[in-house]
Amino acid sequence: MDLGNRIDFNAKKGFICDMDGVIYHGNRILPGVAEFIQWLQAEGKEYLFLTNNSGYTPRELQQKLARMGLDVSEEHFYTSALATAAFLRDQAPGCSVFAIGEAGLLNALYDAGITMNDVNPDYVVVGEGRSYSLDTLTKATNLVMAGAKLIGANSDVSGPIENGIAPACRALIAPIEMATGKQAYFCGKPNPLMMRTGLKKLGCHSGEAVMVGDRMDTDVISGLESGMSTVLVLSGVSTEETLKTYAYRPGIVLPGVGDIAAMARREKA
Repeated sequence: MDLGNRIDFNAKKGFICDMDGVIYHGNRILPGVAEFIQWLQAEGKEYLFLTNNSGYTPRELQQKLARMGLDVSEEHFYTSALATAAFLRDQAPGCSVFAIGEAGLLNALYDAGITMNDVNPDYVVVGEGRSYSLDTLTKATNLVMAGAKLIGANSDVSGPIENGIAPACRALIAPIEMATGKQAYFCGKPNPLMMRTGLKKLGCHSGEAVMVGDRMDTDVISGLESGMSTVLVLSGVSTEETLKTYAYRPGIVLPGVGDIAAMARREKA
């Protein structure tokens, strides 16, 4: 396996870590994750789990990890739903939206003082969710045609699930873009706004931080463009073959996050 450059994990202050394909697949925890979290906590590292999945609230993510035996408190989670709500609050305080998504997205929008409106909203906001249907798609398309601006919670085309992949936000919003001829603006990774917020939450400069993820097109590129060290783990979407199709490369490629803790301990010994 090509390990690329060495990264001195002990010298790094903060870690921003993707979740799907890095920490778990569906409801199955991945190997080495418990050791990695234990290492972060024992070494007093600042860390943030940054997910493009807009469906969950931070509390739901905290409880999901707790069911897997991992003790991580709520403030360690930041989602594309929170990034989307923050973007809309800054751009158009008190605006209204027609939203397609789950509790994570709806709660984040409500908390940011944004109201729901299916008649003449300022924005149509799309995340992942079971409420997605031809009816909601048709509604969203006509609202965009009538002047609502189109926002996507993230630009992931697909996401790993236990028995394969599921279409994600970019794939779900594509029919609205095609039908209306309008382009969506995406708030999640690799949008630098989300990364800057993540670094601010950690209290870290980019040079002191590491981005850990399983996707070249969102995780590695967002870490790279933010000036962070990057780790690609092969426990999710990207493979060693995938690497060859990109013009950029991660700092290091590892089988999973457990290898970060193992390498750091070896270097310290």
